[in-house]
Amino acid sequence: MPDARDAILERICSATRRGADENAPARAAEEFAAIARPYLRAGRLDAEARLHLFIDRLHDYDAHVVETSADSLPRTIANVLQQHGQRKVIAADGLPHEMLPRDFEFLAEREAGIEDLNECDGIVTVCTVAIASTGTIVLAHGPGEGARRLSLIPDRHLCVVRAHQVVETVPEAFDRLAPSATHPLTFISGPSATADIEMTRIRGVHGPRFLDVVVVR
Repeated sequence: MPDARDAILERICSATRRGADENAPARAAEEFAAIARPYLRAGRLDAEARLHLFIDRLHDYDAHVVETSADSLPRTIANVLQQHGQRKVIAADGLPHEMLPRDFEFLAEREAGIEDLNECDGIVTVCTVAIASTGTIVLAHGPGEGARRLSLIPDRHLCVVRAHQVVETVPEAFDRLAPSATHPLTFISGPSATADIEMTRIRGVHGPRFLDVVVVR
């Protein structure tokens, strides 16, 4: 039986030989397509049940959830920010101006330095897709979603999720994310937390300690 070193070297040599073969990409695509996928790939819930599941999962993760309508979105965002005493808030570049409250002064992402990110009261973004079964919000960091540092450094994140962006399963989400497959993606399932150290739950280690989600029906 070959040892681990030989096995690793053989795999590297095999991959190298395969990479030199112009037909290798096509064969790799065929092999990938032939992989059995017996797991659930499409949701079975209707729109209302899917949204209810998503909100229920967010509550499980200790996220703060508010439901609103498109017309009431600016007022709802203002209420959430005021409720938590937020004054210095950074708005992701590319956010539609009509969704932000006019009586609240935001700092534009492009004007925010590292100190601003570290000292601000929070950020506002939208998302690309949300997954009901896992309570996950996905940022592809396009317009309105901010750079990765915007979603990692500040202490509070307010994310606007529209009902049509919520899918039921992870495979459905990846289907929607296909155009962004080569982009950096951020998956958010509740406020940042870890229990790696002495099994004590600590918030804010890898991102914001608080997550506010405004669901637009």
